Amino acid sequence: MMRDSRGPAAPAAPAASPGRPAAERAVSALWAFGRSVAAVLPVYLAGYYGLSISLVLFGLMLYTGWRHSRLEKEKKLKSAMYLLENEKEFTTETVFRAKRDLPHWVNFPEVEKVEWLNKILQQAWPFVGQYLEKLLVETIAPAIRASSIHLQTLSFTKVNLGEKAVKLVGVKAHTEQDKRQVMLDLYLSYAGDVEINVEIKKYFCKAGVKGVQLHGKLRVILEPLIGDVPLVGAITMFFIRRPKLDINWTGLTNLLDIPGLNAISDTMIMDAIASHLVLPNRLTIPLVADLLVAQLRSPLPRGVVRIHLLEAENLTAKDTVIKGLIDGKSDPYAVLRVGTQIFTSHHVDSNLNPQWREMYEVIVHEVPGQELEVEVFDKDPDQDDFLGRVKVDLDIVKKARIVDDWFSLRDVPSGSVHLRLEWLSLLSSADRLSEVIQKNQNLTAKTADPPSAAILAVYLDQAYELPMRKGNKDPSPMVQISVQDTTKESRTCYGTNGPVWEDAFTFFIQDPRKQDIDIQVKDDDRSFSLGSLTISLSRLLESPELTLDQWFQLENSGSASRIYIKIVLRILWLSDDATPMTPSPRPSSSGSGMSQGDNASDLNPEGPGGLTVPQSTRPQHTTPHPEFATEGVLRIHLVEAQNLIAKDNFMGGMVKGKSDPYVKVRVAGITFRSHTIKENLNPVWNELFEVILTQLPGQEIQFELFDKDLDQDDFLGRFKLNLRDIISAQFIDTWYTLNDVKSGRVHLVLEWLPRVSDLPTLEQVLQYQSQQSYQNKVLPSAAVLFVYVERAHGLPLKKNGKEPKAGAEIILKGVSFKTKICERSTSPRWDEAFHFLVRDPRDETLTVKLSHSWGQALGSLTVPLREVLAEPDLVLDRWLSLDGALPESQILLRVTLKILDTQLALCRGSPGGAGGEAAGEVLPRWDPSHLDLKHRSGFSMVGENTNSTGQVKLTIGYSAEESRLFITVHSCRALTACSKDGADPYVSFILLPDKKATTKRRTATKKRDLNPEFNERFDFEFSLEEATQKKLDLSVKHSVSFMSRERELIGKVQLDLDQIDLRTGVTKWHDLVAESS
Repeated sequence: MMRDSRGPAAPAAPAASPGRPAAERAVSALWAFGRSVAAVLPVYLAGYYGLSISLVLFGLMLYTGWRHSRLEKEKKLKSAMYLLENEKEFTTETVFRAKRDLPHWVNFPEVEKVEWLNKILQQAWPFVGQYLEKLLVETIAPAIRASSIHLQTLSFTKVNLGEKAVKLVGVKAHTEQDKRQVMLDLYLSYAGDVEINVEIKKYFCKAGVKGVQLHGKLRVILEPLIGDVPLVGAITMFFIRRPKLDINWTGLTNLLDIPGLNAISDTMIMDAIASHLVLPNRLTIPLVADLLVAQLRSPLPRGVVRIHLLEAENLTAKDTVIKGLIDGKSDPYAVLRVGTQIFTSHHVDSNLNPQWREMYEVIVHEVPGQELEVEVFDKDPDQDDFLGRVKVDLDIVKKARIVDDWFSLRDVPSGSVHLRLEWLSLLSSADRLSEVIQKNQNLTAKTADPPSAAILAVYLDQAYELPMRKGNKDPSPMVQISVQDTTKESRTCYGTNGPVWEDAFTFFIQDPRKQDIDIQVKDDDRSFSLGSLTISLSRLLESPELTLDQWFQLENSGSASRIYIKIVLRILWLSDDATPMTPSPRPSSSGSGMSQGDNASDLNPEGPGGLTVPQSTRPQHTTPHPEFATEGVLRIHLVEAQNLIAKDNFMGGMVKGKSDPYVKVRVAGITFRSHTIKENLNPVWNELFEVILTQLPGQEIQFELFDKDLDQDDFLGRFKLNLRDIISAQFIDTWYTLNDVKSGRVHLVLEWLPRVSDLPTLEQVLQYQSQQSYQNKVLPSAAVLFVYVERAHGLPLKKNGKEPKAGAEIILKGVSFKTKICERSTSPRWDEAFHFLVRDPRDETLTVKLSHSWGQALGSLTVPLREVLAEPDLVLDRWLSLDGALPESQILLRVTLKILDTQLALCRGSPGGAGGEAAGEVLPRWDPSHLDLKHRSGFSMVGENTNSTGQVKLTIGYSAEESRLFITVHSCRALTACSKDGADPYVSFILLPDKKATTKRRTATKKRDLNPEFNERFDFEFSLEEATQKKLDLSVKHSVSFMSRERELIGKVQLDLDQIDLRTGVTKWHDLVAESS
C-alpha cells in the first residue's frame, strides 16, 4: 500500500528495538518530535494571531476528508491488484456468488479468456514503460515547454509504469457483422502501480500520479481487410461506454483528493478521455496510404432510435416530513444517456406517478454494444436524490423495431418507467420522404425540436489554394458548418492554405426539401473569412444514393480556392410492419389482450355494425333523468344602436366628441362581449351569440353598453329582458331603449329555437346557415347535441394491478367536459349529462376518453354524428366498445341530436314549397342591406385588400396532449422595402383580447432581408375552448432606431382562431395589409 511519508501512518520512534544504532534512534525521535510540533503549530498560530477557532476546525475537516478519500483509493487499488493477481482462486471460491461478481468470461459464454495474450503483455510491459518514458521526456515535455513561458522549466522527474500490466479479462469477436472487417470487444482491467512525477522548478511545484485504475470495454475494429500486407488498412478503437477511472495523486495534486474536488477532477479527466475515445469519438490509426480516414473515424450510423419518455409509476418518495415519519412526494425528472448523447426531461412537481410525454432522437453508432441508460432523480434545491435507473440494450430495439414497455427501476425499492423506443432505419432513396414528413407532422412532443425526417453526414476532407492573410501570411483555416440553427466547427489547421481536416459531422434534418448547408471557411480568429459555400439539400435528393462526393468552388474567395466534401443524406424510416415488442413483460398487465383460457367470442359477441351486444346481466339502455335533453337554445343577434351618449368630450364638455361603444351580454352566468367600434354614436355590430339555457322561472338577460377608454370604461346604458317573454314570443325583432342614461336604443333580433328530430329540416337550416355572415365570425348552430354518460364495464386494471379511479372526458370540436372521478372500480357509474352546440352534424365527431385520474388511458371511443343522423329519432342509446382497452371494455351512452328549427330559415324557403307557405306568414325578418358595412369602423371586407405589402407563413395548431396552443412563424416573402437597404424585419403579435399584453411575442430581427426565415415557435397554455376565442393580431415591422424617420410597420394580418381547425394544425401563407387599408 502507498502511504504519505508525512502522515501518521509512518513508523513511530519509540517502537525502535534496542539493537538499532544510536544515530538512527536519534533521527527517529527528532522526526516524531517534528510531527508533533507540526500538528500543534496551526492551533498555536491561530491563537497567537487571534483567528477564529472555526478556521482550525475547517482545516481539520478538510484534512480528515482528504485522508479518508486517500485511504479509500489506496484500499480500492490494493483490492483490485489482489483480484487481478488471484482471479482463478477468487472465481473458484465465490462461484456461488451473484452473477454480477463474476468476470465477463464466466458471465457470457461468447467471451473468451486470452491468458496467452496477458502473458505477452506482462513480458513486454517494461519495454512499454521505456517507450512511454522516451515519449514523455523527448517529445511531450518539449512541446509543453514551448507552449507557454510559465512552463519553460517543466520536466518529468520520474516515469515508471510499474510491474502491473494491463490485463484483458476477456475478448469477444463479432462475426455476424460486416465480412470486410474484424470487430473485437476487449474487456480491459488495469490496476497499476504506475508512478509519474512532474516538476516545474521556476515555481517549486511538484505533482504526479501514483496508482491508476481503469476498467472498461474497448472495441477494436480492423478494417478494411485488404489483399496485401499488412492485410488490415487501419485500426479503429473506442470505448462504447465511459470507462471507470480512479487516480491516486501525489505532490501538489494531492489537493485533488479533497472531498468535492476528487469527483470534479476525475470527471474532467474522464471528459477529456471521452472527447477522443468514447463513442461517437474514435481513434483511427491508418496502416496503409490513401485511406479515407474521416469515413473510418466517423462512419454512417447504424440507425437512429426515437425515444418516447412517457411516464413513471410508484416512484420512491424522497421529500419526506419529520425525518420520514410522514411520507411526502418527489419532484422527478429523468436523465437519458446513449454514449455521449445526454438529455434531461423537465421535472414534475410533487408527483410519484409523473407524466413527461417527451421525445428524443439519438444516433446509434454501434449495435450490439450501445445501451440506453435512464436515471430518475428527485429535484431538490441542494443535491438531487436518486430514484432509480434502467438500461436497455439497443440491439433489442433494432431487432424488434418498436419496444413499448414498462421497465422496473433498479437500485431502489420501487418504481418503473414507461418507454416507447422506435428503431429508424437509414434509407438511401428519397422515395418515401413525403410519407415520412407526413407522419412526422402528426407527432407532437414537448421538446422544442420536431421529429426528424432524415440524417445528414458531412465529411470534411481538405481545401486547396485558400487566400493568404494580410502580409502574404499563411492562414490557419477552420470550418463552420451550419444547418438551420445548429453549427459545428472543425479543428484548426495552423499555418497552411491547403489544410487537411478529415473531420466528420452529423445533423438531424426536419425537411431536406427546404433546408440548406451553410459552410464558412475562416481563419482561426473567426473574423477573417477565407470563403463560403451554400448547398441546398434538395440537390442531394436528386443525386445517386443521396450522396455528393466532389470538389466545390468556394464563394467570396480566391479564383482557385476549392474545398473537397462528401455529403451523405439518409431518410429515417420506421418500418410499416413493425409491431411493439415487450422484452420484459410486467407480471400484472394493464393489457390490451386476454388472459389464457379466455374466449374472444364469449367476451366480445359482435352485433350489427360491429357494435358489441351487451350481456343480459346488464341494462341494455340508459335511464337518464326525465329532464335530460330539455334545454333550449337562445340566439341573440346584436344588430346596431342609435343616439348613444358622447363620453369622449373635449375642453370640459364644451366640444362634443364621440364614444367607442361595446356591449356586454350576461345570461345564466355566461358573459358575451361585442367588439368595440371607434368614435361612433350609431354603431353597427352585426354579431351573433348563442347559449344553451335551462328554462328556470325568473331568468333574465342583461345588456350593458360601455364606452371603451384607456383607464375606466364609461357607462352608456343598460336594459334587461325576461327569458319567459322570449320563449313565449319565440321570435322578437325590435328596438330596446337604454335605461339610466339620457338617450340611446339597441336593435336586437332574439329567437328561442324550437328543437325537432325532423331530418329533412337539417338541409334547410344548413342552407340558411351558409348564407349568414356576422362580424364576430360566428356560424349559426344547426343542432344541439345531448350526451348522457351512464356507466362503463370491464375497464382494464392499472399497471400495478389495482382497480382504476375512472373519469370520462367528452369532447366535440374543441369543447370538452369531464365527469366526476369514481372510486376504484372496473365498472364505474357516472350518471352525468352534457350538451354541445353543433355547426354541422354531418362533419363533426364526438370523442369520449376514459382515464385513471386523468392520467393513464383506459380506453376511448369516437362517434361520428353522421351515425346518429341514421338512428331512429336521432337517438343512439346502447353499449359501445372502447378502443385501446380490453376486448370486454364497454361504455353505456345516450347521444341525442336535436335540429334547431329557426323561423328565419323558413322565411328563406323556396316558393311553392313548405318554405314558401311559411313565407306568407307575417314574420319579422332583418335585412342588413340598408347598412353600409364597407365604410363602417371596424369592418374589413374580404377580397378588397388590394394594398398587400407581402406575405407571412404561419403554422397555427393545438396540442391536446400538452393542452397548449402553438404558433410557428416560418418566414415572410415579398415584403415592401422601408429604406434603401430594404428592411430589417421582425414579427410581433398578440392574442386578443389581452388587456395586460401577457401573450405578446416577437421574433428575432433579420437584417436587410425582404424574404426572411424565422422558424420560431411560440406556445401558450390555453384550453382548446379558450384558444378558439382568441384573435391573432400580427404585425411585420421594420426595426428602426429611435430617431429614424423610416416607416416601422410593413403590414398586418388578423386571424380569428375559431375559423381555423386547430386540432389538425394549419400551415398557410397570409397576405399582409398596410395600416392604411
